[in-house]
Amino acid sequence: MSNRFFFGGSDDSDSGEDNLPYPKPLSRAAFLTPDFNPATYLSSLRNRHQTLEDLRAELRTRSQDISKELLDLVNDNYQDFLSLGGSLQGGDEKVEEVRLGLLGFKREIEGLKAKLDQRRREVEGLLAQRKAIRRQLQLGRALCGIDYRLHELEQSLVITTDEALQDKKAGDNYQGISEGDEDSDDSQEGNGSTSRLIKHVRQYLLTRREMERIGLHDKFLVQNQTRMARVRHTILLDLGNAVKQNRGQDDQQLITLLAAYRDLDEGHEAVQVLKERLS
Repeated sequence: MSNRFFFGGSDDSDSGEDNLPYPKPLSRAAFLTPDFNPATYLSSLRNRHQTLEDLRAELRTRSQDISKELLDLVNDNYQDFLSLGGSLQGGDEKVEEVRLGLLGFKREIEGLKAKLDQRRREVEGLLAQRKAIRRQLQLGRALCGIDYRLHELEQSLVITTDEALQDKKAGDNYQGISEGDEDSDDSQEGNGSTSRLIKHVRQYLLTRREMERIGLHDKFLVQNQTRMARVRHTILLDLGNAVKQNRGQDDQQLITLLAAYRDLDEGHEAVQVLKERLS
């Protein structure tokens, strides 16, 4: 068979058979491909100039050679195979030790995870408490500011706890004064008095807006509604007396006082005071 894998030599040039192309030996690399398929490989040999019997013989020879090589490989490494078997003895115990170690490690991880979850919930609760306390502090500062401004207004307007007494004092501030004295006061202190009134109006409006921003349902603000009403009533009395005292001497001052009525949403009160002033 081996003399049929090569072309004929030049020793017998007259022979036609020596010049015929003979199939080359089967490539060993073709059997080593990962996707080797026998049927596909045999179908690729259909153009091979070789009989089926010769192909079978060659494949049989190749199989015997591979078996011999495998046996030689085992014989050459027999001692290594024996030592490998010995080293594998007791492997189950080591595997069990590793498994138990992993189970212990898993339990530790789960314990740490539970502690972290608990600490996370605690931190979230503390943060929520901090936000609530901060809101309460801001509310407390705002309420203190409202109380301070109310106290300043009460002191500036000389408001007492007795509203009737206050009404009397507010009326006495402008009674018993002669027309000549009024003219003198208007020329000397009218502008200053008007400025103080406008300052009172602005401070009252600022306090009211702050109370509305917080919410009038707050217990502290509900308790101070009476104080706010008293301040508003006193401001309106002072504005009315100031308008009545202004007898056409300063139109700009009169406009400023009427604008204060507008800011207080007391247009009807302003009209009533003007009627009384003209009567």
